[in-house]
Amino acid sequence: MARSLRFSPLILGIFLLAGFLAYLNWPAEEQAQQRRGGGATPVVAETVSVEPFAIVIEALGTAQANESVELTAQQAQTVKLIAFDDGDIVEKGDLLVELNNRAEIARVNELEINIADAKRQLQRIENLAKDRVASQQLLDEQRARVDALSAQLDVAQANLSELKIHAPFSGKLGLRQVSIGTLVRPGDVITTLDDIERVKVDFNLSETHLASVSKGQSVTAASVAYPGETFTGQISTIDARLDPMTRSINVRAIIDNPEGKLRPGMLLQITVQKRVLNTIVIPEKALIPNQEKQFVFVIEEGIAHSREVKVGERRPGIAQITSGLSPGETIVTEGTLRLRDQSPVQILDTK
Repeated sequence: MARSLRFSPLILGIFLLAGFLAYLNWPAEEQAQQRRGGGATPVVAETVSVEPFAIVIEALGTAQANESVELTAQQAQTVKLIAFDDGDIVEKGDLLVELNNRAEIARVNELEINIADAKRQLQRIENLAKDRVASQQLLDEQRARVDALSAQLDVAQANLSELKIHAPFSGKLGLRQVSIGTLVRPGDVITTLDDIERVKVDFNLSETHLASVSKGQSVTAASVAYPGETFTGQISTIDARLDPMTRSINVRAIIDNPEGKLRPGMLLQITVQKRVLNTIVIPEKALIPNQEKQFVFVIEEGIAHSREVKVGERRPGIAQITSGLSPGETIVTEGTLRLRDQSPVQILDTK
């Protein structure tokens, strides 16, 4: 009786250890039994159909103003008047800056007075010439003097006009670089003017795409500054030559920018649509890569069958299928990682 009591703790410990090991292994055993029992895997499926699928070319380009100029002085003179503020929108012909023009105004006034006097003299000589009192030589000399003074007036008026700087086209001004009284010389930048109602974008395409682009073809542009927003335009020019080093061709597009959101220097993602195909398109997440091949799970009578497919063009999130699927078939789009060939499935949602 004493011996039986002495071994009772040992026997009790063995039973406890066996129970603990059974407890640890029970979930895995239960999962294995479920797999052997053929429990259906829940999945999300989609019915295959033929849809329009745009084949596009993508490239990067930098925005440039449709027209851009640095406004400079043509004569050395001090600034008399500034008629704009930084960033103003101006129309063609608007006065922007006037330089000191007192000497030129005086010169113009002097010449106008001299011309008026010379014309009176000419009129008097012409009247005398009719009565043969004045010689033809005197008449010719006076006419030449009037013509010379008129030419001098044209030069003076041109010099005077150069002291007024006008907007050569409509657009948006940049930052002002001068102040009243600043001495500017020819070439000194006063401000910049950009026409950004439309922007130019130059981008390069591989020679393999040369036959797919043409003048007037529609393009879209996107910028990281405006997520989800696109800007439309057209190809305006295709370069006459390819780059022999990169085998690419330079293409220029004009992008509409009526609200002025796009600015010169912006990096733009350009998309050119080559053509639109009516083809089978599926979500990329339905594809299962295996080495260099692609597979999908096709559901038939509640069973998922692995099938190889051929993938054509791709776009973010979707892929064209050129062979391996037919319209009307149902494929797994979510839950593929839990499936094997011939796995039973339970469809939770069908798109």
